[in-house]
This record gives sequence, C-alpha cells and structure tokens, in this order.
Amino acid sequence: MRLLVILLVSALSSINSQAQKVFSVDYESRADVKVFVVEYESRADLLVYKEAYESRAEGNEGHWFFVDYESRAHKKVFFVDYESRADVNIYFVEYESRAGWRNKEKIHFFF
Repeated sequence: MRLLVILLVSALSSINSQAQKVFSVDYESRADVKVFVVEYESRADLLVYKEAYESRAEGNEGHWFFVDYESRAHKKVFFVDYESRADVNIYFVEYESRAGWRNKEKIHFFF
C-alpha cells in the first residue's frame, strides 16, 4: 500500500499543477492547508520562494505567488501559531534556486 501511495505521488508530481497561487485566509476552517513558518531551513518540509509575477508560480516546486483574491487562488493557506498544528512546515528562501520540497511525503497537500 505504501508503495502504491509513493508511486501515485511520484506520478502526480510530474504533472504541471498550478497549485502554487496561494491566498492567506483569516480563519483556519477556510484553509486547504495549514502551514507553519519554521525558523531554520533544516526543519522545513517545503522551501518557499515568493515570486514577484503570477506567471512564474506554476508547478508544485515551492514557487508561491500570493494572490489578492481568494477566488484566484489554487490553494488557501492558514498560517498557524504552533508547529504541531501545521500540515506542512515551510521556510521562506531568498533565492529562487533554493525552493523545493525537502519532505516529499507532504507534497500531496498542494495538489
């Protein structure tokens, strides 16, 4: 069963998904994914680079563009206050080349 899940995730990760246009919601109940911003890169599941242009935020590689309207987002995120409440731990990186998944077991949250 675990092998089947890994194969499914691998197959889905090869598809160019547009799940990286995100909107930060005010209420946890409205979120698709709960995220926590960790202090250290080594504790992150996903390294995120904030894109300046919406067109560069395609795929599931950690390139996020924060949209102004919930209806334009592919995923709604809620920033939790405690790491234990998060689905995915993220760390914001300064360079585009550093973005990406460190823990592929959580990649399904952004499909």
